[in-house]
Amino acid sequence: MNIELVTTKKQLEDAYYVRMKVFVEEQLVPEEEEIDQFEDASTHFILYDELQRPAGAGRLRILDRIGKVERICVMPAARSKGAGTIIMNALEEYGTKQDIHTFKLNAQIQAIPFYEKRGYRIVSEEFLDAGIPHKTMIKDM
Repeated sequence: MNIELVTTKKQLEDAYYVRMKVFVEEQLVPEEEEIDQFEDASTHFILYDELQRPAGAGRLRILDRIGKVERICVMPAARSKGAGTIIMNALEEYGTKQDIHTFKLNAQIQAIPFYEKRGYRIVSEEFLDAGIPHKTMIKDM
């Protein structure tokens, strides 16, 4: 698998495709909540599998010297193959190069163990986002 910083319309369409499949179709997030007003202010990444098919995506926004990790998603066929780690490594590496040393994300409850293994810690109570339970997590590099 290879991760790419989104620089073309095709790459962005591929990232949106993965997000639609995972969040809208699989998790039933309303489409109008998935594609939001922060798209243009975000740096997007797309993960391709060995056949160059879209396999995962994520985005990063920099807010007040904090890297806000958002929309991390992996297609079913790429799960449990290190795809999430590849995406997170790319976002954190990019952020660090922008002199960002703190990263924040809102993790779905079932994904918390994945983020904890990456050094994130819970900093909020449980809350609903798009009807899905989440907790906010922070990581200092």
